[in-house]
Amino acid sequence: MAAICVFCASSRTLDQRWLDLATETGAELARRGHTLVSGGGCVGMMGAVADGARSAGGRTLGVIPQSLVDLEVADLASDELLVTDSMASRKTLMIDKSDAFLTLPGGLGTLDELFEVWTTATLALHAKPMVLIDTDGFYRPLLDWLDGLADNRFLKTAGRDLLTVATTVPEALDALESHLT
Repeated sequence: MAAICVFCASSRTLDQRWLDLATETGAELARRGHTLVSGGGCVGMMGAVADGARSAGGRTLGVIPQSLVDLEVADLASDELLVTDSMASRKTLMIDKSDAFLTLPGGLGTLDELFEVWTTATLALHAKPMVLIDTDGFYRPLLDWLDGLADNRFLKTAGRDLLTVATTVPEALDALESHLT
C-alpha cells in the first residue's frame, strides 16, 4: 500500500478530541494497510497518530530534526526514525518518502508543511494527492480565504483544486486512495 504523510499539531495542551482524531487517523491508516509517515515526534497529535497506527498493527516512519531529538520529543517507538539536520531537510525528506499527504488540525508548523507540499505540487514538482480534514469547520476560515485568493486570481483555480477537503477520516482516506490507484 501507500506511505501516507500526516501533518498535525504537536502541542501538549490540546483538547482530547483532537488527540482522539489523530489516534483514529493512525488506526484507520493501519487498518487500510498504509505506512504512516510523520514528523517523528511523540507528543500531541503527532504522537497520537503514531500510537494509533501502531495499535492497529501499522508501520510508522518518523522524520525529525536533531534539534527536536535533543529536546527529547522523538518517537523512539517508530519502526524507522530518520534524523535530519534541519526543519527544511525534514520537510524535503517527508515529501520524498510519502505517496500522499493528509493534513489534520494544527498550527503554524502544520500549515508550513501543508503549504510546502501544496506549493511544490502547483509547480509540478510532484503529483501526490493532498487531503485536508476540516473537522468541525476547523479550517473553514482558511478555506474561505483561499477561495478568495482564487476569486481574485492570486491562486489559479487549478492550484486550488489540487487540495481535496474532507470532513471525516474515512472520507479523507477514500479520497487519497482514489488518487493512488
